[in-house]
Amino acid sequence: VATALAGLVRAGDLLVLCGDLGAGKTVFAQGFGRALGVTAPITSPTFTLANRYQGEELTVHHLDVYRLAHIDEVRDLGLHELVDDRSVTVIEWGDAIAGALPGGYLEVRLTLGAGPDDRVVGLRPVGAEWSD
Repeated sequence: VATALAGLVRAGDLLVLCGDLGAGKTVFAQGFGRALGVTAPITSPTFTLANRYQGEELTVHHLDVYRLAHIDEVRDLGLHELVDDRSVTVIEWGDAIAGALPGGYLEVRLTLGAGPDDRVVGLRPVGAEWSD
């Protein structure tokens, strides 16, 4: 699914990854980044909050807002500046800051499946940017 989405995204797009701990948000971001041509190791930004990777055509901003205590901290991250016409932004735990997100986004909800390596992926477009 991550590879398929990477083939559809455009500069300025925002993906919000949702799901419980261990659902595969970081693994999804890794596959997504690889499909966009990122060759550097994609690691969880839980403690750095934001990582930047260069793909073949787009920059990938990978954020993890799990540790943010207040919505004001979103402004401190400079999220609105990261979403631009040269990049794609992926936010783990982004549903927690949905009200502060700039514009529309695609919610990617990951849940555990029947087997230990199985995941169920749900997609929900939010906003006019994702209506087409």
